[in-house]
Amino acid sequence: MLAVDTDVLIRFLVNDDARQHKRAVDLFRTHRIWLSRTVLLESEWMLRSAFGFEAREIANAFTGLMGLPDVVCDEPAATSQAIAALAAGMDFADALHLQCAQNAACNEGFASFDSRFIKRASRQWPGSKLRTP
Repeated sequence: MLAVDTDVLIRFLVNDDARQHKRAVDLFRTHRIWLSRTVLLESEWMLRSAFGFEAREIANAFTGLMGLPDVVCDEPAATSQAIAALAAGMDFADALHLQCAQNAACNEGFASFDSRFIKRASRQWPGSKLRTP
């Protein structure tokens, strides 16, 4: 299995540099690829801030990426939940942090000063233990 960095994933998804895109596609075709949470977090930020992609476009790209047969994602259940939340308008990083915490059995819940996030997450995942410090 081969882990890829954010720059490889961005070239694969965006094709803003034809030579690097071809090399990235070749990697995805010839290797089993592992994507870390941190690469996905950074990629979401890059796609949104540098390339102007909308949340739903990023969610669709990530969903397609995770559906590729030789792509393995770090924390796949948490990542899928965070992608669904992104599609619904929630911040991807916050959603991923919460989902990973829940998978890590943080039985006391998740604390954040971001009241907007807490409201959205409570609607997205009723029964989640969310609180402000």
